[in-house]
Amino acid sequence: MTSSERTAPRSFPQIEFTGAEAGLKEFPSSKSRSYNYFTPQKKRATMYEDVTVDVQPDPERHLSQGWIYGFADGKGGYPQDWTALRSGDWHRFLDPNEEWEQTIYRNNSNVVRQIQLTLENAKQARAYQAWPTAWVKFLERHLGAWMHAEHGLGMHVFTSEQRSAPTNMINTAIAVNSAHKLRFAQDLALYNLDLAEAEIGFDGSVHKTAWHTDPVWQGVRENVERLTAIGDWAESLFATNVVFESLVGVLFRSHLVMQVAARNGDYVTPTLVGTGEHDHGRDLRYTRALFRMLTTDENHGRRNRDTLQGWLEAWTPLSVRAAHELQPIWSQPQEKVITFADSYDAAVTGLSSLLADLNLSEPKGLSQ
Repeated sequence: MTSSERTAPRSFPQIEFTGAEAGLKEFPSSKSRSYNYFTPQKKRATMYEDVTVDVQPDPERHLSQGWIYGFADGKGGYPQDWTALRSGDWHRFLDPNEEWEQTIYRNNSNVVRQIQLTLENAKQARAYQAWPTAWVKFLERHLGAWMHAEHGLGMHVFTSEQRSAPTNMINTAIAVNSAHKLRFAQDLALYNLDLAEAEIGFDGSVHKTAWHTDPVWQGVRENVERLTAIGDWAESLFATNVVFESLVGVLFRSHLVMQVAARNGDYVTPTLVGTGEHDHGRDLRYTRALFRMLTTDENHGRRNRDTLQGWLEAWTPLSVRAAHELQPIWSQPQEKVITFADSYDAAVTGLSSLLADLNLSEPKGLSQ
């Protein structure tokens, strides 16, 4: 056998240079001063768009070989069937808050700084000593109990959701939502410790008993625990930010605590609770934008509205019951400036406005 018969000829791919690789000064995009793989909403891409849009790979956008990782059940990447909702283009969603890594640190550091200054000033002025006993008991029992609700939502609802949505833009917004809840829960815990050390008869352990056994909190507790068990990430987000937060969260934080604190000589608690309300306002802004995109989708809008209406009918009764079971605590502060009926009406009005913006109908039993 000759050497030519024993050794097959080898072939190698020829090297092809593009203009940029060859060192040319002029090549496609050589004069571009910004990324060009997506179309920005405005004339120029914002920093938020540059660091979030298409950072996540997607076979439908720029990933020609398919998902590069998957799960044990065979699904790859970010399956769109992890929710019953559908979109013609999930990548259309951009967070109106434009949250990314820098904004998370900047906004939360500002909040923490504000709270620390308020607490330091209150200690120096011995502001806690002027509070009525009834207000001290209200805070140790009920504001402390609300800490558990915030922590449960942050740790077991939003943290669970933030990997499941099909785009990086949605997941980033939900991750920030989770950070807001966990930070606010921590703020309430540290506040609880400060008050326990203030020599005003504040029992820093009562909140555990209230959350576990107090009848007025069992509806809220059940509502929060059921939210943690939802498998569909979009249903979880909708049931929490649209239904529970509107009927229970805003009701307690804004329409009770922040309304009566000042009349009881307390300027500290409204500052702290106000940061939680401010966080919710930002989180509701992205939630509204996301679900409005889905309810107005050209191909899937009607189906999405029907699905959301079904979720609304399923979750509203649970939150309505939780809200009404809180009614007795409206009578506990010494100075009462608002009734439960007024607070609940304000909460319902806020939810009704949100539902109208999402093209959804008010569910039955909302105005009980």
